[in-house]
Amino acid sequence: MSHAQIVDLARNAILLALLVSAPMLAVSLGIGLAVSIFQSVTQIQEQTLAFLPKLVGVSAIFLVALPWMVQLLVKFTTELFRGLPTFAA
Repeated sequence: MSHAQIVDLARNAILLALLVSAPMLAVSLGIGLAVSIFQSVTQIQEQTLAFLPKLVGVSAIFLVALPWMVQLLVKFTTELFRGLPTFAA
């Protein structure tokens, strides 16, 4: 297995991890920003206020995006197993 193959495999794995986590991170960021603005406007300084909306939002987007995430992971794993003979050569 050459260095180029290792780098390419690692690059693809990192990109896949970013793609799979991006929807949940984006929703969490958006909800956190909205709750922070709401807290600033109303002068509520409760640190735990943002937890429940983030939990609900991330859970909802996880359930909605789960088929897409599983499809990406299965495709990557299938390509990885199909490439095993070339990695050993």
